[in-house]
Amino acid sequence: MRKRRRGSIALTLLCAMALLSAPGALAGTAFAAPEPQQGKSLEQVRKEIEDLYREAGTATDAFNLAESETKTQSDKIVEIANLVLAGQDRITALKGRAGAAARAQYRSGGLPPGAQLALSNDPTQFLDGNDRLRQGEKATSDLLSELNRTQTDLQQYARDASAHWETLEANRVKQEAAKKQVEDKIKAAEELESKLEAEQKARLLELEAEAQRKAQSDWLSHGGMTGSTGAAATDAGKRAVQFAAAQMGKPYVWGAEGPGSYDCSGLTSQAWLAAGKRIPRTSQEQLRLPKVAVKDMRPGDLIIYFDDASHVGIYVGDGAMIHAPRPGRNVTMAGAGSMPIKAVVRPDA
Repeated sequence: MRKRRRGSIALTLLCAMALLSAPGALAGTAFAAPEPQQGKSLEQVRKEIEDLYREAGTATDAFNLAESETKTQSDKIVEIANLVLAGQDRITALKGRAGAAARAQYRSGGLPPGAQLALSNDPTQFLDGNDRLRQGEKATSDLLSELNRTQTDLQQYARDASAHWETLEANRVKQEAAKKQVEDKIKAAEELESKLEAEQKARLLELEAEAQRKAQSDWLSHGGMTGSTGAAATDAGKRAVQFAAAQMGKPYVWGAEGPGSYDCSGLTSQAWLAAGKRIPRTSQEQLRLPKVAVKDMRPGDLIIYFDDASHVGIYVGDGAMIHAPRPGRNVTMAGAGSMPIKAVVRPDA
């Protein structure tokens, strides 16, 4: 009962925050803004804008993933380049040793063991010398084998570098395509908003807040928090939540991961980095973290939204989460059920 009451209080506070932050909220009266032209209702325009920003979010995830993979391939190419340099230095040293061995053999005349025995006055000295000769032959054989292995390694490095270059270029192409898609979707959404009158824009904000409150209320009424254990956060989870809370009010910028702005997964990945744990950069990659039931989520857990895992927020307790919503909005607190939940994951499981 106490947990349900806390959830209800949190929901009431969230609703109050949304109402107080909406333009015209303090005026005490609601107004009816003129509807957009071309026969579309303001609610239809809101959904259209929302869909465009959602598509931009999906493209942002694709961009972030391609960017991360590009960096990985670049790092691998640098690593291979260092291996090539080390291998070339090794071959130079081995060739030097091989040359020294060849010169030493030349100075000894390169006589076969039988001839050396016939010419020797001291068989014991010959046997000692012959043993050293065998050791020298083995050392030369080992030297040549090592030289061949190093040359084989260099050939493999060259093949690896070529493969990584191809992957790097493919990722750059994906990155550029995703970037264009993000920019196109955001531009289309902004153009839709730019056609609205000031009153319509204000009403649009109210409609957004109303849709979120309704989704949160429906989620709670359909058992969204039923059976919640109200588990306490771990120390790392607390640090992640504290970091996210400190970013509230900073703008959403796609592809950003701080410190002045964030996209949704940029915020969650940096929050957990601040807590001492590196997690994947994108919401789709974060979906691969260990999953927990919604009823078992605790502060610090990440909530992945929508079927395509295109959005993520960090749970802060009492049915609320912090997230970076979309372009044109700031990092804020919202109801955990204000969007369709796909999964809850635990970075420190």
